[in-house]
Parts: sequence; C-alpha cells; structure tokens
Amino acid sequence: MRGAVFVVFARGREYELRITAGDQALPSAQEGDKWLSQQFEELGCTPRSLVGKILALDKVLEVAREAGEKRFAGDLAWAEAYARAVLATLNRDTVRIDVEGNTVA
Repeated sequence: MRGAVFVVFARGREYELRITAGDQALPSAQEGDKWLSQQFEELGCTPRSLVGKILALDKVLEVAREAGEKRFAGDLAWAEAYARAVLATLNRDTVRIDVEGNTVA
C-alpha cells in the first residue's frame, strides 16, 4: 500500500481513499501543493489565518470542506486526485481529515 486518506464529514459519514502500490506514482510535494492551491482558488476557499498566509493543512481541510461530501461520493477521479495531492504534499502514509472537527492528523 502506498497510502490512505480518510475524509470525515460527520459521524458515520467517512470516505476512505486508498492509493495502492500498483497505482501510478504520487505527484511530487510541489505538484501536490500546486493542485491543492488550484482547487483552493477554484472552490472559492478562504484562508483561516488572520494574516492571510495559507498553510498546506489549511488547503487540505478547506478544499475538502468546500468540495463537500457529494463530490467525494460522486466524483471518484477527483477524490483520488485529492488523496494523491494530500499524501504528496504532507509526505505522510496516512492522513485523516475531520471536516466537522477542523482537524488534519
């Protein structure tokens, strides 16, 4: 296995996105961040930081929030691209995004 991303919208409403070793290689960290930045803009996300600096964790959380549960459920290609970008950008094997709880772990 290459990695897994879990996106939780509410209790019992969790999306598990697994990227396996047989899949295409993950993007570079820079490419992943670029994809998240593009989605951040396209979805109309707003920075949570008072100084306006957009951190990688903010992009991960806000893109999931603005894309919404329907997108994760209905657009598998987009959800997989999101998972690949998250794993590459954060350089982790497993990431859990709790949209309701505002956390990325």
